Amino acid sequence: MEFKHKPVLLDECIEGLNILPNKVYVDGTLGGGGHSLEILKRLDESGKLIGIDRDKQAIAAATKKLEQFKNFVAVHDNHSNILKVLEKLNIPKVDGILLDLGVSSYQLDEPERGFSYMNDARLDMRMNQEDSFSAFDIVNKYSEEKLADIFYEYGEERYSRQIARAIVQKRQSYAINTTFELVDIIKSAMPRKALVEKQHPAKRVFQAIRIEVNDELNKLKQTIIDSINSLNKDGRLLIITFHSLEDKIVKHTYEMMEGRCTCPSDFPVCICNYMSYGKILTKKPIISNSNELGENHRARSAKLRIFEKN
Repeated sequence: MEFKHKPVLLDECIEGLNILPNKVYVDGTLGGGGHSLEILKRLDESGKLIGIDRDKQAIAAATKKLEQFKNFVAVHDNHSNILKVLEKLNIPKVDGILLDLGVSSYQLDEPERGFSYMNDARLDMRMNQEDSFSAFDIVNKYSEEKLADIFYEYGEERYSRQIARAIVQKRQSYAINTTFELVDIIKSAMPRKALVEKQHPAKRVFQAIRIEVNDELNKLKQTIIDSINSLNKDGRLLIITFHSLEDKIVKHTYEMMEGRCTCPSDFPVCICNYMSYGKILTKKPIISNSNELGENHRARSAKLRIFEKN
């Protein structure tokens, strides 16, 4: 299957990066190379783009797509390791970083990757297929309490405890191997009214398991801090999120890095010694316009926030 991913908020990202032809940029979530292609079109021979992705299939597809650009470097790694990646490339600072935290269309649409509740496949959901830990391990080995906690925290699933209980009861008879087996268990644990909602009944649980498998949230705050510290003056960090937990972390970490005095309002001078690393350029997140939503329904929950380094 061809690696396809329609880049979300593409025009807004290119404008937000404020690209200069001779500077260095990072696409920390390379995917199918859609954002990277438009960045590279705006660079001259002295500019450079580093593309990072934990998915080897994405690296292979993007490398082929962008093979005409000699100033493109693809790196198989996690964007959480951006400091080490840049150190290995002997690049002290960069001028813009883009992180698109969504799952690629390829990963969702390729049944054997096990991301989708719409296709039957072995429970997997690994973005990096070299990792040994998969969705199978979570579903079959986590305690009932831990399952319920991640379904509620990462998926905001209101029937988290009922679903966790049903999973644990079912796996006493046999291992839960496939996505459709899990979907059936989820449905069996939910009241009838929940099964007729517009949203697929398994969506929230699958999201939660995916986040846990790939450790998507625990490292995000430090990744943002490391990314900002990797920027030159006036460099920009752009992050696209797709659910509220990610967006909340980005919003709060940006605010922390912008630096806000925490002293009581009646103090004559600041004594908390807060430090500002830059400024937030998006008071409210940028969202997709109606044209993009008409072409790509997966953009409906996308939010873009931009931070500029001092």
